[in-house]
Amino acid sequence: MKDLFKEFKKFVSRGNVIELAVGLIMATYFGAIVKSFVNDIIMPAVGYLIAGVDFANLKLTIAERVLEDGTMQAITINYGAFINTIITFTIVSVAIFMVVKAYNNFMEKEEEKPAPKPAEPSKEEVLLTEIRDLLRS
Repeated sequence: MKDLFKEFKKFVSRGNVIELAVGLIMATYFGAIVKSFVNDIIMPAVGYLIAGVDFANLKLTIAERVLEDGTMQAITINYGAFINTIITFTIVSVAIFMVVKAYNNFMEKEEEKPAPKPAEPSKEEVLLTEIRDLLRS
């Protein structure tokens, strides 16, 4: 059991696992923000522009049935929710593309920076190099 715990501790303490966990958490909340943006800002505006249609309420009723308590239950295909999901996916894809593109541009600029010149040898090093060269000849 101790070996298993040590192995797990070694696995978790690796940088990649922590980075993956942080990335997963950030992606989850980024997705929630984009979903809210689509559902609460984009779709009402689009619905207003196309004569007040709310995509979330678009559905196709296949059948209706009466439950034991006397209420009606409709079996529906919610294609409006599907349209919202497609729009959300598209916006998330574009946003992630823009973030990755900005990251790649940043990394290219970092690579383009010239490497610092090596420091000039000190007077002692120059003197020792001359002495070495004299001893060789």
